[in-house]
Amino acid sequence: MSQRSVGVLLGITISFLLFNTLSLQAEVARDPGPRSGTAGVGNPPRHLNGLTPNQITLFNSGADKFAQKDQVIKDGLGPTMNLDSCGGCHAQPALGGTSPDNNPQFLFWSDFLRNTNRLPSFITEHGPVREARFKRNPDGTPDGGVHDIFTITGLAGAEGCMLKQPNFAAELARRNVIFRIPTPTFGGGLIEQIRDQDIIDNRDKQARNPFGIRGRLNIVNAGHTIAVRENRNGNDGTIARFGWKAQNKSLLVFSGEAYNVEMGVTNELFQTEREEKLECQKTPTPNDTTNPDNTGIDILSDIEKFAAFMRFLAPPVPSTDEPGGAVSIKAGSDLFRQVGCSACHTPMLRTGTSTVAALDKKDVNLYSDLAIHDMGDGLADGISQGQANGRDFRTAPLWGLGQRLFFLHDGRTKDLVQAIREHRSAGSEANRVVRRFFRLDSKDQQDLLNFLRSL
Repeated sequence: MSQRSVGVLLGITISFLLFNTLSLQAEVARDPGPRSGTAGVGNPPRHLNGLTPNQITLFNSGADKFAQKDQVIKDGLGPTMNLDSCGGCHAQPALGGTSPDNNPQFLFWSDFLRNTNRLPSFITEHGPVREARFKRNPDGTPDGGVHDIFTITGLAGAEGCMLKQPNFAAELARRNVIFRIPTPTFGGGLIEQIRDQDIIDNRDKQARNPFGIRGRLNIVNAGHTIAVRENRNGNDGTIARFGWKAQNKSLLVFSGEAYNVEMGVTNELFQTEREEKLECQKTPTPNDTTNPDNTGIDILSDIEKFAAFMRFLAPPVPSTDEPGGAVSIKAGSDLFRQVGCSACHTPMLRTGTSTVAALDKKDVNLYSDLAIHDMGDGLADGISQGQANGRDFRTAPLWGLGQRLFFLHDGRTKDLVQAIREHRSAGSEANRVVRRFFRLDSKDQQDLLNFLRSL
């Protein structure tokens, strides 16, 4: 064969491969993006159906506090913090949600701290909201704690307080920083009321799956047993279930810790200031307490109101026909189970008995088993919390996913397809499931993505 013929043949082959590659790319399923329209949880947020008038009053009081922007003198904001309100971080698609696109941390810095605080490179105008943790201390020992982004230096009421921010640029250069974004709080009371035994039974049932999914509970063994079963928590023998690593037992603990860590407001559960420099202590400690001198609901502390707001906050309402239409969503729901996604993302659990009628024996369509799973090297953050190690994460509830903007614990992507791809890496329990998803034809992939965005 002549050199000219070889060249022609090679050109035809390359053109054929290029054409087919482009054709395949054109057929790849795409994330339809966040559903538009009214937030599925209402705006302002809806409370659960069946609450009493007094419970609704408590919910509204909690919502007001959750949205409130705290101040240094009035509320005890700081001395270090990531933002000045709960609702700023938990805003998408409505109060109680997760990170919005317009980053409130950027706006907080721009409005109040531009002259006294540096803006770290990982805080951008268009999200996501981020919390920063350091993996290691300078001596190489494990750290894992939250290092607040801002200080109150420069805020009204903080005169005389001069604090330096952490050297985020140096820690980033050491690859020592990991991020977390806010977890949605919708339907928190329903999650709180799921019986431990039902979580255990579901885990045991799923252990027989053919997809390599295992899962554990975030428990702390204290060296003894309770009622002839493992002691699942070092204090009371129960299962923790809130947070990216299921590190928090209850909504009250979640509230108290976040108030102290994220906003620097000490409270009845977390009474010690994280920064005790005397000239930066502008209010008595704890800053937030039960106050019997008040009347009615205002006797309660802020963290009690936060917990009540999240406890009574309604879960997201899925769409039956958006995106892609009802037929596509139904097909995607079936594929969700066939591919193996449901081995972690359990579609439904159920609450036990509750003193709150609206939480009593209710279906909880959360799409999570509330267990922690090894997600491999690709998603590992190197942080251990309880029995969750550096590669473990709680199965994120998928209800409300249709209107989220940022995915995964650090908000690294806005693309749902990429989020699925990130579940696959060395050691991940999800590897087999991810492979099965990408082996689907493009129509089936699209149906599954439409289903996820319908939630």
